[in-house]
Amino acid sequence: MKICGIIAEYNPFHNGHKYQIEETKRRFGATHTVAVMSGNFTQRGDTAIFDKYKRAEVALKNGVDLVIELPVAYALGSAEQFALGAVSVLQSLGCVDMLSFGSECGDIDLLHETAGAVVYAQQHDDFFRFMRSGDTLPVALQKTIEKYYESEIIETLAEPNNTLAVEYLKAMDEMGCLFEPVTIGRTGTGHDSDEVSENIASASKIRKMILAGEDVSAFVPELPDGETADIRNLETAILAKLRMMSQKEIEKAPNVLMGLENRIYKSARVATNLAELYMLIKTKRYTLARIRRIVLACFLGIKKSDLKKSPSYIRILGMNGKGREILAKADCKLPMDTSLKALMKSGDVQKRQAYLEEVSGNMYALAYDKKKPCGLEYTSKPVILP
Repeated sequence: MKICGIIAEYNPFHNGHKYQIEETKRRFGATHTVAVMSGNFTQRGDTAIFDKYKRAEVALKNGVDLVIELPVAYALGSAEQFALGAVSVLQSLGCVDMLSFGSECGDIDLLHETAGAVVYAQQHDDFFRFMRSGDTLPVALQKTIEKYYESEIIETLAEPNNTLAVEYLKAMDEMGCLFEPVTIGRTGTGHDSDEVSENIASASKIRKMILAGEDVSAFVPELPDGETADIRNLETAILAKLRMMSQKEIEKAPNVLMGLENRIYKSARVATNLAELYMLIKTKRYTLARIRRIVLACFLGIKKSDLKKSPSYIRILGMNGKGREILAKADCKLPMDTSLKALMKSGDVQKRQAYLEEVSGNMYALAYDKKKPCGLEYTSKPVILP
């Protein structure tokens, strides 16, 4: 057995994802694949377009053998927090041999060099000076690296998949992971691109097509059955929650710094829709994606303290026969189960993590055109395939 870990959202699973899995098996000899996948909400600060169990099922039919949920606090974290949470889950399994991720450059040595440059820059006085002047973190980082590194490093960081790959490498180094990082060069269109290339389109483009009722069969191996979720269905609920929060309560949300809580508090009392809310909150210092994530963290009650500890359990969303072989080999020190109720009873830390997942599921149930009841986190069944 050679077990490969993949960190993904599969929102939805498309031909590019299938290509990554197939190439990892072909080039690096992976025999089994475990995916750590975002659940109800995603790192762009949005609802997942399909239910997580249905997304897991499509992945299991197309090359993934075991699907584990990334806790919602990490799924809605910064790129660094997202990476730390997901890598921690894979390390906790105790049986992963490699981590495969996509990148625009497709060069693992260049990504290692870039990761070292990022670590250096984030500790440099120039970085903090740029941040104090009002630059966003990505801009401050770019300016610092431009002063001390050649253009190749700067160009590498300009691409979104490269940036996330760098965060995976940093997380692995920080945790002392022994599994090998490997990368597959992204093929076809770019991240978030509206262009298509033969049978490849970005997940963002595919989501837009699905919500517009367009045919996406050329770009996905298959689509999940069932309804789609849309964050616009949560618009009133999100605004209502924010209007009930004080500045002190907002300040406790992850990544709220330098008085941003005051701006969110005031904006929520003026905005009448989410697009307006985001624009009122946004400044030069904060990216739009960061604002969207913070708004959802406030809505779901996620706090800074929820990201101070690593994920405290392993929640299995689905598996096939080879997935059961992975579990048989696992040397996991954390509670592991398909049942959220069982995991909640594992301890106080697990109870808090499971509670956030319950809240996340109950709110996600309102994101459908036809609303669903509370409690689906406890009644939904894991996907078990042969």
